[in-house]
Amino acid sequence: MRPERLKSLLERLQRGELSVTAALAELERLPFEDLGFARVDHHRALRQGYPEVVYCPGKTPDQISKICARLAAAGDGLLVTRADAPIRERLAAEHPTIEVNELARTAYLPPAEPLDVHVRGPVLVVTAGTSDLAVAEEAAVAARAMGNPVRRLDDVGVAGIHRLFAGRQELDEAAVLIVVAGMEAALASVIGGLIAAPVIAVPTSIGYGASFGGLAALLGLLNSCAPGVTVVNIDNGYGAAAAAARINRLR
Repeated sequence: MRPERLKSLLERLQRGELSVTAALAELERLPFEDLGFARVDHHRALRQGYPEVVYCPGKTPDQISKICARLAAAGDGLLVTRADAPIRERLAAEHPTIEVNELARTAYLPPAEPLDVHVRGPVLVVTAGTSDLAVAEEAAVAARAMGNPVRRLDDVGVAGIHRLFAGRQELDEAAVLIVVAGMEAALASVIGGLIAAPVIAVPTSIGYGASFGGLAALLGLLNSCAPGVTVVNIDNGYGAAAAAARINRLR
């Protein structure tokens, strides 16, 4: 339950538009709802402004379905990450208004009421190459779900650096940047040296053998010569979006 929804509920109770019994029914799921195999954290939207996100690997289809049903019933919206095709198809059948993204492997159900979020500006998601798009798309979907306006600047890696400079206006207008790059991941260092806005780098597992599944990109970014570049885990588009949302939000 997001703060604005809790405030509205209490105001309706105060005005007599809602009975105490009905208000208790709304609040009974706080702080969590025990499903036996999972404790759904309905309080997270109140603490952080957006609800618990469902990470699919390691969960059975029935577990995912039941968790999503309870989150959807709370009305705060629903985001599912790393969902394979059968899971996406099942959620689409169970929630007709859910937005399924094949490339990002996400499913997003918008909240019953729009998020009341005040942000500094747009989050710009930048990719070094087309191979990085899946991770970038996960970041973009998650950032939007958390109430951020999202812009894109794709395929501007250092192998053709002139492509990046053609997007200089987008770079300058961004409040926060998420830079997604594989191989040696030099793009984040280049951008970190060009602008003053926060840069969150996402190393991807794209590359030949010596990339070691993204480890080379991760180590390269951790050793970035551009000061202030923040690095998340390999292929972790969602984690980058969560960090960007916290930076971008005005209290």
